[in-house]
Amino acid sequence: MMDRLTSMAVFVKTADTGSFAAAALAFNISAQMAGRHVAELEARIGGQLINRTTRRQNLTEIGVVFYERCKQLLADAEEAEAIASTLSTTPRGRLRLTAPVTFGLFGLAPLVAPYLLDRPEVEMDLTLTDRYVDLIGEGFDAAIRLGPLVDSSLVARALAPYRLIACAAPAYLARHGTPSDPSELAGRECLSFAYSASPPASEWHFAHGGQSSAVPIRSRLRTNDTRALITAAIDGLGIMMAPEIAVRDHLARGALVRVLEAFAVPARPMHIVFPSGRMTLKLRQFVDHVLAAHSS
Repeated sequence: MMDRLTSMAVFVKTADTGSFAAAALAFNISAQMAGRHVAELEARIGGQLINRTTRRQNLTEIGVVFYERCKQLLADAEEAEAIASTLSTTPRGRLRLTAPVTFGLFGLAPLVAPYLLDRPEVEMDLTLTDRYVDLIGEGFDAAIRLGPLVDSSLVARALAPYRLIACAAPAYLARHGTPSDPSELAGRECLSFAYSASPPASEWHFAHGGQSSAVPIRSRLRTNDTRALITAAIDGLGIMMAPEIAVRDHLARGALVRVLEAFAVPARPMHIVFPSGRMTLKLRQFVDHVLAAHSS
């Protein structure tokens, strides 16, 4: 069976030029093949489109109506191809993204402006939440996931692991001393992260010399916002277990000091995930943008 759109194009060219031979020349086919294209269209619609004479091909009444519709359909097809071609070379449209709050604030938000400034036709909706987001059900293009992946239907690209470190303000350490072993945390003021989907941590985990340990902690301050913990830590309230990405600048300027450096805190895997088969240019460029900044 012949391609219907091609047959329509041959029919329109035949009507415009007045002969199968001229249409055939335009499509680099034989005159007989051009005639077959038109004949197949006539068989489809159950009516004659062209009055065939030895001198010129004239449209029938049905042919005139069909000719106008075919011209419009071919024009629409060309416009659709042009739009698709433009979209494949120029990112545009809305990009919906979601990420955990802390990483979103400290790891993702700084990437947004450079990305959008280079792509003036892209809009972005960025939702920061610590709850699990159903990408397909809620209409998101991509998400940052912390921890082991559970949805195998999504395409995943590995990012640098999400690392935590123990730190405190110099003033706090001056008053209470710098701990040299995780076991000393039992008698210290610890600042605890908590959110609705998980109870506050009652212990912190460390690894040293191939051995892992869980250390009980005491927290008078529990909050679901890392920024509040950082503020409290800088003010000297206690020791916090902080995402490295969130306290990097504070460590660099001395507002916070890392403690227990010899004892590693287990890192969590982190990925950027997106539904398979939905990769657009704007999404691919954003994924590459994030990977360049946070590659594993």
